[in-house]
Amino acid sequence: MKKLFLLFSVSTMLFSCGTSQNQTATKDTKSATVTTYANSITSAELKEALYTYASDEFEGRNTGAPGQKKAVEYLKNHYVSLGVPSALPNNDYFQEVPLQTLKIPSIQLHVNGTPFTALEDFVSVTTSPDGTFKASDIVYASYGIEDENYSNYKDLDVTGKIVLIKAGEPKNADGTYTLTGTETASKWSHFRQEYVAKRDLAKDKGAKAVLFYNPENFNSVVRRYGSSSGRMNLQEKADDFYYFIINTTLAKALHSGIENQDNTQTLASSIAIDYKNDVTEFASENVVAIIKGSEKPEEYIVVSAHLDHEGIKNGEIYNGADDDGSGTVAMLEIAEAFQEAVKNGQGPKRSIVFLHVTGEEKGLLGSRYYTDVDPIFPLANTVADLNIDMIGRTDPKREKTNRNYLYLIGSDKLSTELHNISEEMNNKYCNIDLDYTFNADNDPNRFYYRSDHYNFAKNNIPVIFYFNGTHADYHKPSDTPDKIQYDLLENRTRLIFYTAWELANRENRIIVDKAN
Repeated sequence: MKKLFLLFSVSTMLFSCGTSQNQTATKDTKSATVTTYANSITSAELKEALYTYASDEFEGRNTGAPGQKKAVEYLKNHYVSLGVPSALPNNDYFQEVPLQTLKIPSIQLHVNGTPFTALEDFVSVTTSPDGTFKASDIVYASYGIEDENYSNYKDLDVTGKIVLIKAGEPKNADGTYTLTGTETASKWSHFRQEYVAKRDLAKDKGAKAVLFYNPENFNSVVRRYGSSSGRMNLQEKADDFYYFIINTTLAKALHSGIENQDNTQTLASSIAIDYKNDVTEFASENVVAIIKGSEKPEEYIVVSAHLDHEGIKNGEIYNGADDDGSGTVAMLEIAEAFQEAVKNGQGPKRSIVFLHVTGEEKGLLGSRYYTDVDPIFPLANTVADLNIDMIGRTDPKREKTNRNYLYLIGSDKLSTELHNISEEMNNKYCNIDLDYTFNADNDPNRFYYRSDHYNFAKNNIPVIFYFNGTHADYHKPSDTPDKIQYDLLENRTRLIFYTAWELANRENRIIVDKAN
């Protein structure tokens, strides 16, 4: 019994933010007060909420599906029970997000009179308008790059043209990359970045359509955009622009030397494209609550997590307990802790916005709608976004070392102050091993771009993305509440609360000193 008691005591000390501060309450009244609210975040309450939120009742919370509608009602009712008001008029908590499902468009494509087959030779990856167009020449823009010291578009007019580009970036004779001068590639070789950067650059240059030769990723793009059930996007007016990923057969039909020729040129190839969409429109919801600041109510700290998951596939429910049930219930506990402070007359100086976003699994749609289409609160007045996406499990790589860890991504990318505050709060209260493995600019996983914080970061709003890493149950039906490690979830949630508390109550808002 003594051994068990000792183990319990050690565990409590290791995995309970703020316990040591309770012992020094008479010396530091402010810390004791903050710690009291942080200690209201408990593993028992997190577990109770998650066993409901990630239950079969919510049917995997697929965006726009009945289970997701049940989930948003659950979140609304929870805020009502806490007495935390809606951030929207009429106290309904729901920011409607207009979405559309795009089934595979009907596309006829001919090169030099030869037909090519959709999904076999090419795949459309944009929301484009119905239309028919032809061209007797195609502009080959090689890698499609424009950088400080290198440009494929120099003296190249692509206005109204169909442009052919290829993946990757140029190399020097010694094998180093031209843009970096080293053996390390630039962003133009990372698919998740080049896929967007090369598209947007060609579009900004006035291209009518882009054919992107990317053989390494062609099959994965087909799997993503070639589903007969359709893919989701925000409802928006389709730009008069077309973007196709193409295979080797089609690329060589356009330019036989594409694999080893880097010089830009006009190709004597004709192309004809007939494009017809199949679109279904519907709506989903972000859930947004707010605790108004007592002194600086027009400055906002956003705490975010995505409310959706994968739904039901082949008759199996994908409960998404870690992804992102863990982040969702963490937010509810953080809201409760702040609300306790409000009741005691010690509410935050700045406003705290609790933003549960929809459609993250479909392409960060809910957060993109909030930042790019309808910010409920001005982005210029948004101090920071603390985004929580999977904080209830342990990365297998960490199981044999220190399990009391958390991956932080983005904390130093826009604001040195934010990073320092995060470290200070952890050192003062929680003693979690903060791991920045995935924060590296050359992280091959590109996690910085893969959760909802990124839509804030791209608008120069400082962010922290809290993440436990992937595991064997990631995006599988086996991601269930019984797999969650609730002591870790409690400790990590308290760290986020402390960080939000400091951001909300410090004298000056943090400075953005590394703007994009």
